Amino acid sequence: MDLRKLKKLIELLEESNLAEIEIKEGEESVRLSRGASGAAPVVYAQAPAAAHAAPRSAEPVMPMLSPVDGPTGGRAAAEAAGSGLPDGHVVKSPMVGTFYASPAPDKPAFVSVGQSVKAGETLGIIEAMKMFNPIEADASGTVLAIVCESGQPVEFDQPLFVIG
Repeated sequence: MDLRKLKKLIELLEESNLAEIEIKEGEESVRLSRGASGAAPVVYAQAPAAAHAAPRSAEPVMPMLSPVDGPTGGRAAAEAAGSGLPDGHVVKSPMVGTFYASPAPDKPAFVSVGQSVKAGETLGIIEAMKMFNPIEADASGTVLAIVCESGQPVEFDQPLFVIG
């Protein structure tokens, strides 16, 4: 589910007297629940069945509202260190979905290795629940690596690009 939609749902829950909201879109569902005495909402997300078919580690599919650009630990840091990525700023996937390097199959890729990019420039897109979400550079520099291929499924916090 799109992060903007989640934020809107949280705002709706906070502004209302509702204790819980559950939204289902296709195979995905999200349930927001307010704790006792108006505490901050808790988000429960269920990924589609197809996403559960692949073997996974013991980590959950999607952490509960973790900051996208915050410090990472555990598996993500180990993958970055052990995957042979060049040194530089790693742009990671903010969501689970399908990565696309170009706006359409017959169009050129947004960026290529060796290309200079500015902060805010679109690097690729991730399709999640039939919505296309742009992945923007959060640092300026040169694209040192493009880690995944177009059409490949990606997970939350998976490295996509390295900018140096």
